[in-house]
Amino acid sequence: MSFESGLYVVATPIGNLADMSQRAIAVLDAAEIVAVEDSRVTGKLLHHLGLKKKMRRYNDHSSTNDRDSLIAAARDGVVALVSDAGTPLISDPGYKLVRAAREAGVPVYTIPGASAVIAALSISGLPTDRFLFSGFLPNKAKARADALLELAPIKATLVFYESGPRLAASLETISEIYGDRDVAVARELTKKFEEVVTGTAAELAARYAVQDPKGEIVLIIGPPSEDAATADAGDVDAALREALQSMSAAKAAGAIAKKFGLERAALYARATEIKGQ
Repeated sequence: MSFESGLYVVATPIGNLADMSQRAIAVLDAAEIVAVEDSRVTGKLLHHLGLKKKMRRYNDHSSTNDRDSLIAAARDGVVALVSDAGTPLISDPGYKLVRAAREAGVPVYTIPGASAVIAALSISGLPTDRFLFSGFLPNKAKARADALLELAPIKATLVFYESGPRLAASLETISEIYGDRDVAVARELTKKFEEVVTGTAAELAARYAVQDPKGEIVLIIGPPSEDAATADAGDVDAALREALQSMSAAKAAGAIAKKFGLERAALYARATEIKGQ
């Protein structure tokens, strides 16, 4: 199998090394340079494949000179870009390199394969006809809540990456803001201890508060309900103001959402605004 000169964006397994495609293996075999996030991680993959390759580190901190050097190499040979796992550029470094290569007239090719986002969606049981992937939620509580509030009105399934130590806290915030939307937690996909758990955010927060889960995690939130009842804005505001006299913003939003049949997230944003006035 022969390959034209250029930059090849090569997907690698997210867990099970048997998921590496024959074409991806052939590209890595043909590559003069393999651009990697972490040479230790990719080194293990190359060793498994029986390949010895020149690796060059490429990440979010790489310089313009680093990009120029890789692009120059791709003009006359095969340069493969890989991430530690899955499809490069999906919440991984690389878009600046691909953009610079295209601007320089260097061909860019995709060698598709595993993606944790798509793998998790496909077995979550949540709607997949329209979804938004938004990387990792912020670590700090307020920033996390603000990010979820911003995404609340979007009529699509929401997908995030998450880490084990932060999962329970994120689920608690999701419960406070999104109420009883369907949620799925997918972890260790394609590995021995693969797990997909579904339920409300509150149920899953209680499950994972007992012990931090291990492994790579994809967090999926179902879209907002389309059959929420309409209500007069003045009545809702009045009810919120009354509830806020004895409740937190989160609890007031939940109570009024249930009373009027409205989306909890929008009411949480309004309750926070009223509380700050």
